[in-house]
Amino acid sequence: MSIADIAGVRISTDGDGQSLEAWGEWSLATAQQLYTEISNFSLEKKVNINIYLSELNSLDTAGAWLLTSFKGRLQKEGHQVTFCGGSKNHQILLNEIKDLDDVSHLLKRSNSLKKAVALVGETTSKYFEKLKEYTAFIGYTTVLLCKLPLGLIKVRSASLFYHLEHVGLRSIPIVSLISFLVGVVLAYQGADQLKRFGAEIYTVNLVGVAAFREVGILLAAIIIAGRSGSAFTAQIGTMQVNEEIDAMKTIGLDPVEILVLPRVVSLIICLPLLTFFANAAALFGGALVCDLALDISYGSFISQVRSGVSINALWVGLSKAPIFGFIIATIGCYEGLKVKGSAESVGRKTTESVVEGIFAVIVFDALFSIFFSRLGI
Repeated sequence: MSIADIAGVRISTDGDGQSLEAWGEWSLATAQQLYTEISNFSLEKKVNINIYLSELNSLDTAGAWLLTSFKGRLQKEGHQVTFCGGSKNHQILLNEIKDLDDVSHLLKRSNSLKKAVALVGETTSKYFEKLKEYTAFIGYTTVLLCKLPLGLIKVRSASLFYHLEHVGLRSIPIVSLISFLVGVVLAYQGADQLKRFGAEIYTVNLVGVAAFREVGILLAAIIIAGRSGSAFTAQIGTMQVNEEIDAMKTIGLDPVEILVLPRVVSLIICLPLLTFFANAAALFGGALVCDLALDISYGSFISQVRSGVSINALWVGLSKAPIFGFIIATIGCYEGLKVKGSAESVGRKTTESVVEGIFAVIVFDALFSIFFSRLGI
Protein backbone atom coordinates (compact mmCIF):
# COMPACT_ATOMS: atom_id res chain seq x y z
CA MET A 1 0.00 0.00 0.00
CA SER A 2 1.46 3.41 -1.01
CA ILE A 3 1.42 6.60 1.03
CA ALA A 4 -1.30 7.97 -1.25
CA ASP A 5 -3.63 5.29 0.15
CA ILE A 6 -3.10 6.09 3.84
CA ALA A 7 -2.36 9.82 4.22
CA GLY A 8 -2.15 13.07 2.32
CA VAL A 9 -3.61 16.53 1.59
CA ARG A 10 -6.69 17.21 -0.57
CA ILE A 11 -7.28 20.58 -2.25
CA SER A 12 -10.67 22.20 -2.94
CA THR A 13 -11.77 25.73 -3.92
CA ASP A 14 -13.90 27.64 -1.38
CA GLY A 15 -15.12 31.04 -2.71
CA ASP A 16 -12.24 33.53 -2.71
CA GLY A 17 -10.16 31.20 -0.59
CA GLN A 18 -8.96 27.64 -0.76
CA SER A 19 -9.50 24.67 1.50
CA LEU A 20 -7.03 21.94 2.28
CA GLU A 21 -7.99 18.73 3.98
CA ALA A 22 -5.36 16.74 5.87
CA TRP A 23 -6.51 13.16 6.06
CA GLY A 24 -5.31 9.71 7.12
CA GLU A 25 -2.35 8.72 9.26
CA TRP A 26 -0.08 11.70 10.02
CA SER A 27 2.57 9.93 12.05
CA LEU A 28 6.27 9.11 12.14
CA ALA A 29 5.69 6.12 9.85
CA THR A 30 4.41 8.35 7.03
CA ALA A 31 6.45 11.48 7.86
CA GLN A 32 9.09 11.02 5.16
CA GLN A 33 6.58 10.75 2.33
CA LEU A 34 4.31 13.48 3.74
CA TYR A 35 7.30 15.82 4.06
CA THR A 36 8.09 15.31 0.38
CA GLU A 37 4.45 15.92 -0.60
CA ILE A 38 3.97 19.17 1.33
CA SER A 39 7.44 20.45 0.30
CA ASN A 40 6.33 20.29 -3.33
CA PHE A 41 2.99 21.99 -2.61
CA SER A 42 2.61 25.53 -3.99
CA LEU A 43 -0.11 28.09 -4.85
CA GLU A 44 0.11 30.64 -7.64
CA LYS A 45 -1.66 33.52 -5.88
CA LYS A 46 -2.10 34.69 -2.33
CA VAL A 47 -5.39 33.38 -0.87
CA ASN A 48 -6.98 32.59 2.46
CA ILE A 49 -6.48 28.95 3.30
CA ASN A 50 -8.36 26.74 5.76
CA ILE A 51 -6.68 23.44 6.64
CA TYR A 52 -9.35 21.01 7.87
CA LEU A 53 -8.26 18.31 10.31
CA SER A 54 -11.54 16.44 10.79
CA GLU A 55 -10.47 13.56 8.51
CA LEU A 56 -7.29 12.78 10.45
CA ASN A 57 -7.27 9.19 11.70
CA SER A 58 -4.20 9.75 13.87
CA LEU A 59 -1.73 12.51 14.66
CA ASP A 60 1.53 12.19 16.56
CA THR A 61 4.37 14.64 17.23
CA ALA A 62 5.98 14.11 13.81
CA GLY A 63 2.66 14.68 12.02
CA ALA A 64 1.88 17.75 14.15
CA TRP A 65 5.27 19.24 13.34
CA LEU A 66 4.68 18.63 9.62
CA LEU A 67 1.32 20.42 9.74
CA THR A 68 2.74 23.33 11.76
CA SER A 69 5.75 23.78 9.47
CA PHE A 70 3.46 23.52 6.42
CA LYS A 71 1.27 26.29 7.86
CA GLY A 72 4.33 28.43 8.61
CA ARG A 73 5.72 28.08 5.09
CA LEU A 74 2.38 29.08 3.53
CA GLN A 75 2.20 32.11 5.81
CA LYS A 76 5.71 33.21 4.77
CA GLU A 77 4.49 33.05 1.16
CA GLY A 78 1.77 35.60 2.02
CA HIS A 79 -1.26 33.34 2.60
CA GLN A 80 -3.63 33.60 5.54
CA VAL A 81 -3.78 30.09 7.01
CA THR A 82 -6.07 28.66 9.70
CA PHE A 83 -6.48 25.18 11.16
CA CYS A 84 -10.13 24.09 11.29
CA GLY A 85 -11.83 21.13 12.91
CA GLY A 86 -9.95 18.28 14.44
CA SER A 87 -10.27 16.87 17.92
CA LYS A 88 -9.34 18.69 21.11
CA ASN A 89 -6.24 16.48 21.47
CA HIS A 90 -5.12 17.41 17.95
CA GLN A 91 -5.42 21.12 18.76
CA ILE A 92 -3.47 20.71 22.00
CA LEU A 93 -0.68 18.84 20.23
CA LEU A 94 -0.49 21.47 17.47
CA ASN A 95 -0.24 24.24 20.05
CA GLU A 96 2.55 22.44 21.90
CA ILE A 97 4.52 21.67 18.76
CA LYS A 98 4.48 25.12 17.15
CA ASP A 99 7.45 26.46 19.17
CA LEU A 100 9.83 23.63 18.27
CA ASP A 101 12.99 24.40 16.29
CA ASP A 102 13.29 23.30 12.68
CA VAL A 103 13.90 19.55 12.58
CA SER A 104 13.42 18.98 8.89
CA HIS A 105 16.91 17.50 8.66
CA LEU A 106 15.59 14.48 10.56
CA LEU A 107 13.12 13.77 7.76
CA LYS A 108 15.42 14.23 4.80
CA ARG A 109 16.88 11.15 3.23
CA SER A 110 20.40 10.50 4.44
CA ASN A 111 23.26 10.53 1.98
CA SER A 112 25.37 7.46 2.76
CA LEU A 113 28.44 8.70 0.89
CA LYS A 114 28.22 12.10 2.54
CA LYS A 115 27.89 10.49 5.96
CA ALA A 116 30.85 8.20 5.28
CA VAL A 117 33.06 11.09 4.18
CA ALA A 118 31.96 13.14 7.17
CA LEU A 119 32.74 10.23 9.50
CA VAL A 120 36.21 9.80 8.00
CA GLY A 121 36.89 13.51 8.35
CA GLU A 122 35.61 13.63 11.91
CA THR A 123 37.64 10.57 12.94
CA THR A 124 40.79 11.90 11.27
CA SER A 125 40.40 15.26 12.97
CA LYS A 126 39.87 13.54 16.31
CA TYR A 127 43.00 11.42 15.97
CA PHE A 128 45.14 14.36 14.86
CA GLU A 129 43.97 16.23 17.94
CA LYS A 130 44.77 13.20 20.07
CA LEU A 131 48.20 12.90 18.44
CA LYS A 132 48.89 16.54 19.29
CA GLU A 133 47.97 15.97 22.93
CA TYR A 134 50.03 12.77 23.08
CA THR A 135 53.04 14.57 21.56
CA ALA A 136 52.79 17.23 24.28
CA PHE A 137 52.58 14.47 26.90
CA ILE A 138 55.69 12.77 25.45
CA GLY A 139 57.53 16.09 25.52
CA TYR A 140 56.71 16.70 29.18
CA THR A 141 57.63 13.13 30.14
CA THR A 142 60.93 13.43 28.25
CA VAL A 143 61.77 16.64 30.13
CA LEU A 144 61.20 14.82 33.43
CA LEU A 145 63.36 11.90 32.29
CA CYS A 146 66.19 14.31 31.45
CA LYS A 147 65.97 15.76 34.96
CA LEU A 148 66.53 12.35 36.57
CA PRO A 149 70.29 12.01 35.94
CA LEU A 150 70.75 15.64 36.96
CA GLY A 151 69.21 14.92 40.36
CA LEU A 152 66.51 17.55 39.91
CA ILE A 153 63.78 15.00 40.57
CA LYS A 154 63.73 11.49 41.98
CA VAL A 155 61.76 8.35 41.26
CA ARG A 156 60.42 6.62 44.34
CA SER A 157 62.44 3.42 44.73
CA ALA A 158 59.49 1.42 46.11
CA SER A 159 57.35 2.25 43.07
CA LEU A 160 60.22 1.62 40.64
CA PHE A 161 61.09 -1.83 42.05
CA TYR A 162 57.41 -2.78 42.19
CA HIS A 163 57.03 -2.09 38.47
CA LEU A 164 60.37 -3.72 37.64
CA GLU A 165 59.07 -6.90 39.23
CA HIS A 166 55.62 -6.85 37.62
CA VAL A 167 56.70 -5.60 34.20
CA GLY A 168 59.99 -7.46 33.94
CA LEU A 169 60.36 -10.47 36.19
CA ARG A 170 56.78 -11.71 35.90
CA SER A 171 56.76 -11.29 32.12
CA ILE A 172 59.73 -13.58 31.51
CA PRO A 173 57.74 -16.87 31.40
CA ILE A 174 55.15 -15.75 28.83
CA VAL A 175 57.69 -13.89 26.66
CA SER A 176 60.07 -16.87 26.70
CA LEU A 177 57.34 -19.42 25.94
CA ILE A 178 55.91 -17.52 22.97
CA SER A 179 59.37 -16.74 21.59
CA PHE A 180 60.36 -20.41 21.92
CA LEU A 181 57.29 -21.49 19.94
CA VAL A 182 57.87 -18.88 17.26
CA GLY A 183 61.48 -20.06 17.01
CA VAL A 184 60.18 -23.60 16.44
CA VAL A 185 57.85 -22.35 13.70
CA LEU A 186 60.60 -20.35 12.01
CA ALA A 187 62.95 -23.32 12.01
CA TYR A 188 60.36 -25.74 10.59
CA GLN A 189 59.22 -23.35 7.87
CA GLY A 190 62.77 -22.35 6.98
CA ALA A 191 63.94 -25.96 6.85
CA ASP A 192 61.08 -26.95 4.52
CA GLN A 193 62.10 -24.26 2.04
CA LEU A 194 65.87 -24.67 2.30
CA LYS A 195 65.70 -28.47 1.88
CA ARG A 196 64.82 -27.88 -1.77
CA PHE A 197 68.28 -26.39 -2.30
CA GLY A 198 70.19 -28.72 0.01
CA ALA A 199 70.95 -25.79 2.31
CA GLU A 200 69.39 -26.98 5.58
CA ILE A 201 72.37 -25.67 7.54
CA TYR A 202 71.28 -22.11 6.71
CA THR A 203 68.15 -22.68 8.77
CA VAL A 204 70.39 -21.69 11.67
CA ASN A 205 71.22 -18.38 10.01
CA LEU A 206 67.55 -17.75 9.27
CA VAL A 207 66.49 -18.34 12.87
CA GLY A 208 69.41 -16.36 14.29
CA VAL A 209 68.97 -13.27 12.12
CA ALA A 210 65.18 -13.26 12.43
CA ALA A 211 65.30 -13.69 16.21
CA PHE A 212 67.97 -11.07 16.85
CA ARG A 213 66.77 -8.38 14.47
CA GLU A 214 62.98 -8.67 14.54
CA VAL A 215 61.25 -11.57 16.26
CA GLY A 216 62.68 -11.17 19.75
CA ILE A 217 62.05 -7.44 20.15
CA LEU A 218 58.72 -7.48 18.29
CA LEU A 219 57.27 -10.35 20.32
CA ALA A 220 58.49 -8.90 23.60
CA ALA A 221 57.10 -5.46 22.76
CA ILE A 222 53.70 -6.76 21.63
CA ILE A 223 53.33 -8.95 24.72
CA ILE A 224 54.31 -6.08 27.00
CA ALA A 225 51.90 -3.72 25.20
CA GLY A 226 49.08 -6.17 25.84
CA ARG A 227 50.13 -7.09 29.36
CA SER A 228 51.77 -4.06 30.97
CA GLY A 229 50.49 -1.23 28.77
CA SER A 230 46.92 -2.24 29.52
CA ALA A 231 47.74 -2.60 33.22
CA PHE A 232 49.14 0.95 33.32
CA THR A 233 45.96 2.31 31.72
CA ALA A 234 43.68 0.35 34.07
CA GLN A 235 45.61 1.34 37.21
CA ILE A 236 45.84 5.05 36.44
CA GLY A 237 42.31 5.08 34.98
CA THR A 238 40.88 3.60 38.18
CA MET A 239 42.68 6.28 40.19
CA GLN A 240 41.16 8.86 37.86
CA VAL A 241 37.66 7.47 38.43
CA ASN A 242 38.21 7.48 42.20
CA GLU A 243 39.40 11.12 42.00
CA GLU A 244 42.78 10.20 43.47
CA ILE A 245 44.59 12.06 40.69
CA ASP A 246 42.57 15.21 41.43
CA ALA A 247 43.51 14.85 45.08
CA MET A 248 47.20 14.60 44.15
CA LYS A 249 46.96 17.80 42.10
CA THR A 250 45.17 19.54 44.97
CA ILE A 251 48.03 18.90 47.39
CA GLY A 252 50.61 20.00 44.82
CA LEU A 253 51.87 16.66 43.53
CA ASP A 254 52.55 16.07 39.83
CA PRO A 255 50.74 12.89 38.66
CA VAL A 256 53.18 12.49 35.77
CA GLU A 257 56.17 12.56 38.09
CA ILE A 258 54.58 10.29 40.71
CA LEU A 259 52.69 7.79 38.51
CA VAL A 260 54.05 7.95 34.98
CA LEU A 261 57.80 8.29 35.49
CA PRO A 262 58.32 5.03 37.48
CA ARG A 263 56.37 3.07 34.88
CA VAL A 264 58.29 4.60 31.97
CA VAL A 265 61.69 4.01 33.60
CA SER A 266 60.82 0.43 34.53
CA LEU A 267 59.75 -0.40 30.97
CA ILE A 268 62.84 1.26 29.46
CA ILE A 269 64.97 -0.94 31.71
CA CYS A 270 62.98 -4.16 31.39
CA LEU A 271 62.24 -4.37 27.65
CA PRO A 272 65.90 -4.82 26.57
CA LEU A 273 66.27 -7.59 29.17
CA LEU A 274 63.03 -9.23 28.03
CA THR A 275 64.24 -8.96 24.44
CA PHE A 276 67.41 -10.83 25.41
CA PHE A 277 65.35 -13.63 26.97
CA ALA A 278 63.09 -13.69 23.88
CA ASN A 279 66.14 -14.01 21.62
CA ALA A 280 67.53 -16.86 23.70
CA ALA A 281 64.19 -18.69 23.78
CA ALA A 282 63.71 -18.33 20.01
CA LEU A 283 67.22 -19.68 19.39
CA PHE A 284 66.55 -22.59 21.71
CA GLY A 285 63.35 -23.41 19.82
CA GLY A 286 65.25 -23.31 16.53
CA ALA A 287 68.09 -25.42 17.94
CA LEU A 288 65.59 -28.04 19.16
CA VAL A 289 64.03 -28.35 15.70
CA CYS A 290 67.46 -28.49 14.03
CA ASP A 291 68.56 -31.26 16.38
CA LEU A 292 65.38 -33.34 16.00
CA ALA A 293 64.52 -32.75 12.33
CA LEU A 294 67.78 -31.82 10.59
CA ASP A 295 70.33 -33.75 12.64
CA ILE A 296 72.22 -30.54 13.47
CA SER A 297 73.61 -30.86 16.99
CA TYR A 298 73.43 -28.10 19.56
CA GLY A 299 77.18 -27.55 19.26
CA SER A 300 76.96 -27.21 15.49
CA PHE A 301 74.00 -24.89 15.87
CA ILE A 302 75.91 -22.56 18.21
CA SER A 303 78.97 -22.65 15.97
CA GLN A 304 76.89 -21.75 12.92
CA VAL A 305 75.21 -18.90 14.81
CA ARG A 306 78.60 -17.48 15.79
CA SER A 307 79.98 -17.68 12.27
CA GLY A 308 76.86 -16.86 10.25
CA VAL A 309 75.05 -14.24 12.32
CA SER A 310 76.67 -10.84 12.82
CA ILE A 311 76.77 -9.30 16.28
CA ASN A 312 75.17 -6.25 14.65
CA ALA A 313 71.94 -8.23 14.30
CA LEU A 314 71.81 -8.56 18.09
CA TRP A 315 72.52 -4.87 18.69
CA VAL A 316 69.93 -3.82 16.11
CA GLY A 317 67.20 -5.62 18.01
CA LEU A 318 68.36 -4.47 21.44
CA SER A 319 68.70 -0.84 20.30
CA LYS A 320 64.98 -0.72 19.53
CA ALA A 321 63.94 -2.00 22.94
CA PRO A 322 64.29 1.17 25.09
CA ILE A 323 62.42 3.25 22.50
CA PHE A 324 59.62 0.69 22.24
CA GLY A 325 59.46 0.55 26.03
CA PHE A 326 59.12 4.33 26.21
CA ILE A 327 56.36 4.34 23.57
CA ILE A 328 54.35 1.55 25.22
CA ALA A 329 54.61 3.07 28.69
CA THR A 330 53.68 6.60 27.63
CA ILE A 331 50.69 5.41 25.59
CA GLY A 332 49.44 3.30 28.50
CA CYS A 333 49.82 6.13 31.01
CA TYR A 334 48.40 8.76 28.66
CA GLU A 335 45.24 6.74 28.05
CA GLY A 336 44.89 6.15 31.79
CA LEU A 337 45.02 9.89 32.48
CA LYS A 338 42.34 10.45 29.80
CA VAL A 339 39.77 8.23 31.57
CA LYS A 340 36.57 10.12 32.35
CA GLY A 341 34.42 9.23 35.33
CA SER A 342 33.19 5.66 34.81
CA ALA A 343 34.28 2.03 34.78
CA GLU A 344 33.11 1.81 31.15
CA SER A 345 35.62 4.52 30.27
CA VAL A 346 38.40 2.51 31.94
CA GLY A 347 37.61 -0.51 29.77
CA ARG A 348 37.42 1.55 26.58
CA LYS A 349 40.70 3.36 27.25
CA THR A 350 42.42 0.09 28.16
CA THR A 351 41.41 -1.37 24.80
CA GLU A 352 42.61 1.75 23.00
CA SER A 353 45.91 1.56 24.88
CA VAL A 354 46.60 -2.00 23.71
CA VAL A 355 45.63 -1.30 20.09
CA GLU A 356 47.57 1.95 19.88
CA GLY A 357 50.60 0.46 21.63
CA ILE A 358 50.85 -2.52 19.26
CA PHE A 359 50.20 -0.30 16.23
CA ALA A 360 52.90 2.18 17.29
CA VAL A 361 55.42 -0.62 17.90
CA ILE A 362 54.87 -2.11 14.44
CA VAL A 363 55.04 1.29 12.73
CA PHE A 364 58.30 2.21 14.47
CA ASP A 365 59.72 -1.25 13.79
CA ALA A 366 59.07 -0.72 10.09
CA LEU A 367 60.75 2.70 10.24
CA PHE A 368 63.74 1.20 12.04
CA SER A 369 64.00 -1.54 9.41
CA ILE A 370 64.15 1.06 6.64
CA PHE A 371 66.64 3.16 8.61
CA PHE A 372 69.04 0.28 9.33
CA SER A 373 68.71 -0.97 5.77
CA ARG A 374 69.73 2.43 4.40
CA LEU A 375 72.72 2.41 6.75
CA GLY A 376 73.67 -1.07 5.57
CA ILE A 377 73.50 -2.53 9.07
